[in-house]
Formats: sequence, structure tokens, C-alpha cells
Amino acid sequence: MPKPIRAAKGGTDIGPRDQTRDTENPDILVPPSTDKGLVPNLRFSFADAHMNLQDGGWSREVTQRELPTATEIAGVNMRLKTGGVRELHWHKQAEWSIMLAGNARITAVDNDGKNFIADVQSGDLWYFPAGIPHSIQGLGPDGCEFLLAFPDGSFSESSTFLLSEVFARTPKAILAKNFGVPENAFARIPKEQLFIFDAPVPGPIGSDAIPSPQGTVPLSMVARAEDQRVTKTSGGTVRIIDTRNFPIATEIAAAIVEVAPKSMREIHWHPNADEWQYYISGTGRMTVFASRDSSRTFDFRAGDVGYVPKSMSHYVENTGQDTLKYIELFHSNRFEDVSLNQWLALTPALLVKSHLALDQGTVDHFSREKKVIV
Repeated sequence: MPKPIRAAKGGTDIGPRDQTRDTENPDILVPPSTDKGLVPNLRFSFADAHMNLQDGGWSREVTQRELPTATEIAGVNMRLKTGGVRELHWHKQAEWSIMLAGNARITAVDNDGKNFIADVQSGDLWYFPAGIPHSIQGLGPDGCEFLLAFPDGSFSESSTFLLSEVFARTPKAILAKNFGVPENAFARIPKEQLFIFDAPVPGPIGSDAIPSPQGTVPLSMVARAEDQRVTKTSGGTVRIIDTRNFPIATEIAAAIVEVAPKSMREIHWHPNADEWQYYISGTGRMTVFASRDSSRTFDFRAGDVGYVPKSMSHYVENTGQDTLKYIELFHSNRFEDVSLNQWLALTPALLVKSHLALDQGTVDHFSREKKVIV
């Protein structure tokens, strides 16, 4: 078992300990010698989040409540069984999502009365602007699981505006007047929220389509996996999705990153927004330099959330034998990053050598183009 010892420093742990946690977080138990100072926690696992179990599936969330440093984005992990519905609802915040597994049908209607319906599968993204009502339903053969992200660290699913509650909290006489039907038509409406519930599995998408006199939404609310441009390097792949190729997603930009074994996401930082990470598969390590002579290293695995405040430099290294896959999300309409490698390559060599006591051969090896993954 790992011990909190590095060279002559530290000592054995002879008291109570969680050996599983120590094994999963070796760089917290034995921080690299380069770690220094006080950097707040930048990691939280969905495995430690409260699970909300419902008839049609489940959900769990990581918000600023669980990860106080995560002020700009909150995340929800949700599972819908076949036929399971995340009931018709809307939020004060925009909703960005990636399908992690399975199949679902989504619907929405915008403020102009233009509607949208689409079937989505693993790797597809969707985006609903703030205040736009929508729904999600799991399809066969085994429903779906997805990640939702909201550009507000304090967001919670419990603050969602639900269709069932709109009806339950409105006098039936008002409902009757609003819809032009008898009051007794609403005798059986739910008394409480449905949230995630079982419903009949819909037929082919054509059978669900309802033509709107106003037409369909002008910008697609879905970005298909096969349409996402992939940048390939010797160390992995990166897909960047922002308003340049997903125009409707004005509040969240994303990078979907795959890092091969023995490779890493290069040292970089983001000048325009904090970074919220979700780890899909594999294991990784990240060191964050927070200025003020301080840095801290964290270990990650599938289901973990990481967070890097704006302009703090960091890397993400694959520490396992399998591909490390994770998502970088930003409360921004554009993805932006600054490469340490490229910055130094495009700075006068004499100036760089004077700072770091490097020889010319080393400086010549720096890349004038972003490596992204090395």
C-alpha cells in the first residue's frame, strides 16, 4: 500500500486510513516535490454526489455546494431508462449536454413558437438556451446516460421550472380559463413534481413531429458526433465545439480530449474563462499552478470533476494503460487556450535563455505551433 513518504520526508500511516482512497489519489498522499503553498480543492467525484432515484431513472449533481471553487459551471449526470422522461421543463440557465451512452429523443419550443425534435445518440451534443422549454426521453434498447452542464456554479436541478409543478401550483379555474376547457379537465393532474418518470416509449421520430405554423428553430440544437471536426496528433485527439461550429451554444464552449497512454495535454492556460472538466474514461494527473508560488497535483478517474480557475497553468497527463478521455467546458462562446510551448517558441530566444538558463538547442526544439497533446 502507498505510504506518505517521499525520500526522507513523511512517515508511515499507523492510524485509521482509507486504503482505497489513498491508492486512487497517490499525488495527494505523496505530493510531488514541486507542489507548494495552499491551493484549494479542485476535484470532486460524481461517485460522492447524492443520488436522486426516480421511477424513470436517476440523477446526481456537482455544483458549487460540492466543489466551492467551481463558480462558473455546475454539472448533472443523469440516467433515463427506456421510456424514462426528464419531464418538460425550463431553466434560468442555458443547458449544454453530451450523450455518454444510449439513445434519447429531445424536444424544444423557442419564444417564437418554432419547435425542434431530434433523436440523439452517444457522442452527440445538444444545447437549449436559457428559458427555452424542453424534454428528454430515453429510447430503446436501454435508455441513455448523459452529462448536463449549466453556466452557473450555483445551479441545481431542484431549481428547475417543471411542467407538473406549473399546473399543480396554478388554480384550476385559471388553468381552465387559460386553455379554454372545463375546470374538471384538470381533475387528475399530478399534485407533485414528476421530475423523472416512466412513460410509453415513443414510435419513430416522424410520428412525434408536430408542424409549427412558425416553422422550426433557425439554429440546430444538436451537434452530431460525426460532424465534429477532430484534430489528431501523435498523442491523441481533440474536438473543439463552440459558436464557430455550434452557433446556438453561446454560453458554453467545449473541448473533447483523448490522450493516449504516455502522453499528456500540453501545459497551457485559458485566458477567457474557468475550466470545468468531466472525466469519461482512463486515469490522469493534473498539476495546477495558481501563482503566488503555489501549485497542487490531483489524480482523476472516470466520473470525476476537475476545475481550473481562469489563467492558471496546468497539464493533464495520462497515468494509465488505456486512453484517457475527458471534457473541458467553459462559460464562454469561444474556446481559447495559451500554449506554454508556443509562447516560448515565438519569444526572442535570447530573452528565453536569459530567464531559464537554457541552451540554444533546447530553445530551438520549442514548437511555434500548438502541440495540444504531446
